[in-house]
Amino acid sequence: MNNECKPNTWIPVCALDDIVPNTGVCALVKGEQVAVFHVDDGGARVFAIGNYDPNSHAAVLSRGLVGSFGERVVVASPIYKHHFDLSTGECIEAPQHSVNAFPARVENGQVWVAA
Repeated sequence: MNNECKPNTWIPVCALDDIVPNTGVCALVKGEQVAVFHVDDGGARVFAIGNYDPNSHAAVLSRGLVGSFGERVVVASPIYKHHFDLSTGECIEAPQHSVNAFPARVENGQVWVAA
């Protein structure tokens, strides 16, 4: 059996209850640090973006503050406070420093991220 992940393979990350609502955690998905967020704005949703903040050159986005920027759900980097859209990975203040966004879902209480 080949355990190597194929593109768009869903990877189990953790239980949804392991992530405090409106915060993030870091997970290693196919060798890449991914920031996974549990957003509770009336319904539990999950988002996943790259954890590496290209503005500060540090892997810190999972530790940022979750909030909104207009209609967008974002995380503010804990270092320079740049806002990253959790749906797209776009850095609002410096779009050239956007990060990857990954499909994420909750199934049977488990958080899954597509690699």
